[in-house]
Amino acid sequence: MTTTHYTPQERRKRIFAIVGASSGNLVEWFDFYVYAFSSIYFAASFFPKSDPTVQLLNTAGVFAAGFLMRPIGGWLFGRIADRRGRKTSMVISVTMMCAGSLMIACLPTYHSIGAWAPFLLLVARLFQGLSVGGEYGTTATYMSEVALKGQRGFFSSFQYVTLIGGQLLAVLVIVVLEQLLSEAELKAWGWRIPFVIGAITAVVAMQLRRQLHETSSAESRGSREAGTVAALFRDHKAAFFTVLGYTAGGSLIFYTFTTYMQKYLVNTVGLPIKTSSYVMTCALFVYMCMQPLFGMLSDRIGRRNNMLLFGAFGAFATVPILTALQHVASPVMAFVLIIAALAIVSFYTSISGIVKAEMFPPEVRALGVGLAYAVANAIFGGSAEYVALGLKSVGHESAFYWYVTVMMVVAFLVALRLPRQAAYLHHDP
Repeated sequence: MTTTHYTPQERRKRIFAIVGASSGNLVEWFDFYVYAFSSIYFAASFFPKSDPTVQLLNTAGVFAAGFLMRPIGGWLFGRIADRRGRKTSMVISVTMMCAGSLMIACLPTYHSIGAWAPFLLLVARLFQGLSVGGEYGTTATYMSEVALKGQRGFFSSFQYVTLIGGQLLAVLVIVVLEQLLSEAELKAWGWRIPFVIGAITAVVAMQLRRQLHETSSAESRGSREAGTVAALFRDHKAAFFTVLGYTAGGSLIFYTFTTYMQKYLVNTVGLPIKTSSYVMTCALFVYMCMQPLFGMLSDRIGRRNNMLLFGAFGAFATVPILTALQHVASPVMAFVLIIAALAIVSFYTSISGIVKAEMFPPEVRALGVGLAYAVANAIFGGSAEYVALGLKSVGHESAFYWYVTVMMVVAFLVALRLPRQAAYLHHDP
């Protein structure tokens, strides 16, 4: 493995850039995920139905709708990042997320303005979806470009450390509020607090991102093909569809065992809401800590082997794990099973950004990573909760387990197309 010697100043500069980009990434994903974890409390305020499953189905539908904006965000912010710079794109995206969170925090309920309430909730989520659609590709590109050679898997894994950290903080905020407020207070007004916190922290993240240095070169930004879809599909079609293929399975299983899992523990397993929150808080913390370890593993065995292990283990273990979870009575056993699933997912998430960025040249890197990720994520990740709840509502919940398994087989087959040795990025800042 080729290594590069950095001066102490250069090493500190790059590590600071990783921290700066990561902090903004954490805030973005906290703002986006807090919706999923607090929806149990505000579902009735926007969708006043008697059946709790129907209420959750409606909020999951709005959650999925936010994903539909991701391809647009992936294209828009990918183009901005490739033509105007990664830093500019990241600052704009976190500012948009701030606005979306503030809007949700201030929304009147169905009781106050009728059908306008769920409509405006949808608008806010679409706005956030546009922001997150651009966040992933640009941050993945930036962190892969600024990471130290020979340790790119390790440093790039911090994108998912902070992405999962955003989820974890969202759960922690809910857990703290559950201790301080009654269930009635949470349903009446307490659910708004996390969105206010998200909006405030997004302002801080915006200031941090303004301090980052740019990683793209003036030459790549000035290219006529920079950030153009035509150049992407003309010269890098195979790379695009390879990324699309394994992101589909990766996104689906990721959302199955993170955001949907809290509802699964309540709705299917039958655990109390608070107990489910505790289980997911602990699980997400362990999952977050796994990322650098699996990133380091990829630096040793290669990205391709990481991805093949992900697809193989995911295909064999998904149905047994979800079936076993369905019949557990102990929160501890539920935690163990979820951790086993998240360890499998870590083969993918730890290198998700770098394995995609390594497949594109700098002039279309942010666009290629962001658009391929956003399309697959919108179709398969964003619909995970909706499909799972929909199948449960018609009495075929186990069909969802097999759906995830099939997508893991697809991820394995697509990973076979990856190069046996990860190539260094075409441009090192």
